[in-house]
Amino acid sequence: MASLKEIKSKISGVKKTKQITRAMNMVAASKLRGAQGAMNAFRPYAEKFAEVLGNIADKSADETSPLLIPREEVKNVHVVMLTSDRGLCGGFNTALIDKTEEFVEELKNREVDVPITNFGKKGRDWARKEKLNIVDQYLDIVGAKFGFAVASSFGQKLIDGFLEGDYDEVHIVYSEFRSMANQIPVVKQLLPITAIAPAEDVKEKPVEPESNRYLPEHICEPSADALLNTMLPKSIYIQIYHALLETSTSEHAARMRAMDNATKACDDMIDSLTLTFNKARQQSITMELMDIVGGAEALRG
Repeated sequence: MASLKEIKSKISGVKKTKQITRAMNMVAASKLRGAQGAMNAFRPYAEKFAEVLGNIADKSADETSPLLIPREEVKNVHVVMLTSDRGLCGGFNTALIDKTEEFVEELKNREVDVPITNFGKKGRDWARKEKLNIVDQYLDIVGAKFGFAVASSFGQKLIDGFLEGDYDEVHIVYSEFRSMANQIPVVKQLLPITAIAPAEDVKEKPVEPESNRYLPEHICEPSADALLNTMLPKSIYIQIYHALLETSTSEHAARMRAMDNATKACDDMIDSLTLTFNKARQQSITMELMDIVGGAEALRG
């Protein structure tokens, strides 16, 4: 059994670790409130934009934009991978890496080239290890404060590459925030833009009486085709920004939960070490008493 001094030193070390994990939990909780607020504030705009886009798409001619036309032969698929820059967030990055690896393997089996853009150091390090073709990398964005300009500038690069024929398809891998305990890795196609749902099918709504239903009729100036060509690139920017917000919120939630579990593990370890310390101290006291009794019996004899 370890000495009392060694056990006491371990207890002190675990208590210091507990202070660190508790502080990181509080920091993650503070950042989570800001990230979740930004995500929830952006969702109504994204939903309304999709509703208006669907209404205008109904009025336009089919395949009026090259961003809607799929390539006959897909030989180059650009993958955009979103991960965190730091660890200590449980299986958050592992789930995203596994999802990306599975998707990349599927593409390679089809003999497709897979250039990759990384948001976050963890994904970048994995891509380097796998010797993938890293086209670009963006660090210190996910999990930090960022603006819509990040999504718009990057989205324009993707659109330019797609129109110039550098990429036949563009997909993004990100973490969808569903709850504090549930963040799901998702693969979503950005380009070419898939079929746009009509306005009434954009999101599910509770059934209302016929007299209460109202579907706005959007008057398009200039034409619906011209307006659609302007809105389609913006829909790409919105999807990228939304993915960044979802991943950022998921990271903070995962780190908060991981630090909470670490703090509880520290409590359990302190309890276990304290019990061991008390047993060792009792054993030491018993041995000392036995020595005293033995010495007294020897003197009496």
